[in-house]
Amino acid sequence: QVQLVEVGGGSVQSGGSLTISCAASGRTTASFGMAWFRQAPGKEREFVAAITWSGRGTYYSDSVKGRFTISREYAKNMMTLQMDSLKPEDTAVYFCAADTIRPERTVGRGSMVQSLYDIWGQGTQVTVSS
Repeated sequence: QVQLVEVGGGSVQSGGSLTISCAASGRTTASFGMAWFRQAPGKEREFVAAITWSGRGTYYSDSVKGRFTISREYAKNMMTLQMDSLKPEDTAVYFCAADTIRPERTVGRGSMVQSLYDIWGQGTQVTVSS
């Protein structure tokens, strides 16, 4: 059974950068697609970014496109999210998710559907102060 653990959350000032990671255990991340979601206080969980099992395909929400970069570190069995030019509205708990059922699925608008992901991490807090 795959388990996901997010690490690297914290606090940063507006305009700053932060990198969060998702470590997988139980199975190599090279065999499934993954994504990041986030949930701000009082709001529903929303899609942030997705990446294919190969790492060659990525997809971002409009709110983070051009500021965030999703990538994979196969040697460490991890996925990372590099967040630049952070804004107070990026404050949220960030969750990583994996789709272990459809490993060949490409990324696109369909990646935003939360029910596609069968494994979730516990979340890590990211706080951006103005």
